[in-house]
Amino acid sequence: MAASAGRRGDPRTLWPEVRSVIMLGVNYGPAHDPLAVLKQRDRGAVSVYAQGDDYHEIIKPRLKDLARWLIARAGGDVKVFVDTAAVMEKPLAAAAGLGWQGKHTNLVSREFGSWLFLGSIFTTLELPPDAADADHCGSCRSCLDVCPTEAFTGPYMLDARRCISYLTIEHKGPIPHELREAMGNRVYGCDDCLAVCPWNKFAQASHEAKLASREVLRAPKLADLVRLDDDTFRALFAKTAVKRTGRDRFVRNVLIAIGNAGDPSLAQEAERLIGDASPLVRGAAVWALSRLDPARLAALAPQHRAGEADPGVAGEWAAALPA
Repeated sequence: MAASAGRRGDPRTLWPEVRSVIMLGVNYGPAHDPLAVLKQRDRGAVSVYAQGDDYHEIIKPRLKDLARWLIARAGGDVKVFVDTAAVMEKPLAAAAGLGWQGKHTNLVSREFGSWLFLGSIFTTLELPPDAADADHCGSCRSCLDVCPTEAFTGPYMLDARRCISYLTIEHKGPIPHELREAMGNRVYGCDDCLAVCPWNKFAQASHEAKLASREVLRAPKLADLVRLDDDTFRALFAKTAVKRTGRDRFVRNVLIAIGNAGDPSLAQEAERLIGDASPLVRGAAVWALSRLDPARLAALAPQHRAGEADPGVAGEWAAALPA
């Protein structure tokens, strides 16, 4: 985002000919309590938005259909975006009256709560603007206080480096040690700040079948997720947003959850992956086993630690078994 800050500040830097931006939202409200799985330590918590089909593939064709209709009706030119360019969707959606940016930095709607996907149509047409929505957060700070990693530096300010959604999805390296325990069993994304918003009392469950949660992803067993190889990972998460993260990053997250589970029966899964081909996975496996069975990790050290070539994994061994 830092690299594209200039382009994000003004839609005209992205497309000089744009004169109006049409913002649209798609409700993905869950039909179940998204935080209930956090109490099931042997299960993985997958963010609600990723439990159904990939929203990019659902929303973009609809934006294109609407854009084609607009051109046929009024002329002009259009471009459509769904998280695919340097577009500040949330401020634009607030300016268009879809809702307001809450203290958790996400859009909040009086009709749909915090559960909206956003898409945009840029057009060369001069269209009359809608009125912006007002901020209705008031003195509430539920979203700020619930964050497990204290990622909010203040209202409307998020330090993404501490955000579990960033860490489990975008972050490509090892999870910082000081944040691992706070991640709990969240293996892809985090819904905490969204789910506790009081405006969700007006939210509606999504009626879009393709966005509906797949039963297999609502509370999957960590013991099953940690056994995924590339092929089974792609098969399980076909057509979902999770697939783009890749097997190695995802299994890294699962191993962090296993280390937090406190279940000794999962130690064998961590032990098996100490020899994984991915350094990212090996490092997380060392940490998980150090939490569940430190004596077993020490017994494995002569076999694995001395021959470890990756400095990151060597660091995990050093942290787990200091000299």
